[in-house]
Amino acid sequence: MLNLPLFGWCGQLHQAPLMQQAGLDYIEAQLVPLGIENDASFAHAQSLIKERPLPALAFSYLFPHDFRIVGPDKDEARNRAYFDRAVQLLALAQARIVVLGSGWTRNIPDGWSQGQTEDDFLRVLEWCADALRDSGTTLVIEPLNRKEANLVNSVADAARLAKTLNRREVRALADFYHMDEEAEPLQEVSEHATWLAHVHLADTGRLNPGTGAYDYPTFFGYLKTAGYQGMLSSECGIKGEPVESMRESAAFLRRAWADARQARSKTLNAPSTWAGASPRMPSVLRGRRRWRACVARVDSLRASSRRDSLAQGSLA
Repeated sequence: MLNLPLFGWCGQLHQAPLMQQAGLDYIEAQLVPLGIENDASFAHAQSLIKERPLPALAFSYLFPHDFRIVGPDKDEARNRAYFDRAVQLLALAQARIVVLGSGWTRNIPDGWSQGQTEDDFLRVLEWCADALRDSGTTLVIEPLNRKEANLVNSVADAARLAKTLNRREVRALADFYHMDEEAEPLQEVSEHATWLAHVHLADTGRLNPGTGAYDYPTFFGYLKTAGYQGMLSSECGIKGEPVESMRESAAFLRRAWADARQARSKTLNAPSTWAGASPRMPSVLRGRRRWRACVARVDSLRASSRRDSLAQGSLA
């Protein structure tokens, strides 16, 4: 039997029935919309989790926009009290993953160095790890592109910080969209596999997988090479009717995973074809290459059709 990973979708808890209809394995639920600092909202969030029709195996959109977890404006008491409530929800849901993205909370403040900010960030990771100890939930550091954050912009950054902390409760995440925005080599997911515990998916224009030109055969091939056994969540907008679009994307992803071949070791170690470049082609060049291949295929089919017509005429 084919061993497929679990595929989920990011969204609000009340959208779980739609994801269930689409045949997804779980929901990656957003925490911020739950407003859990408010007692009544926190109680309502607990009810939603108890009544969910689909497992909530992951949570993301962690800290609200007015929070700061690094720099002079951080409020550690508030931050930790908020996270402690989040941990209660994670335990209730028996979640495996909680994502720390929230780029607005961790940006390097004016007048602060990257070193100072990373020290603050590592302290946050430390008390998060303490709160998650023996819970069965892993916090994953999400790298974001430079338009969204100026701290942790690559899988390598996230893996380095997780390794520096060296707590089993903290690992790294790979986000296909952010990797593409940063022109990050797809082989990074294999290079840092030891510290990788979760994956986010999207496609061209940050839309649902299967609707664009993202190189899923290569990406999934590197994950397979790494022996990745974690979950994969689509974090993106939806092109088309939601349930049908999610269903089509789920089918596309399962097919793509089944079809993907493990990358050859020589490919993993191959140098870039130009200085500082990713081993894969930029999306524009890949599109041109595919277009030229399609044109060549059409020309070939036309030529074959003409030859068949001539052959049939000679037999008549």
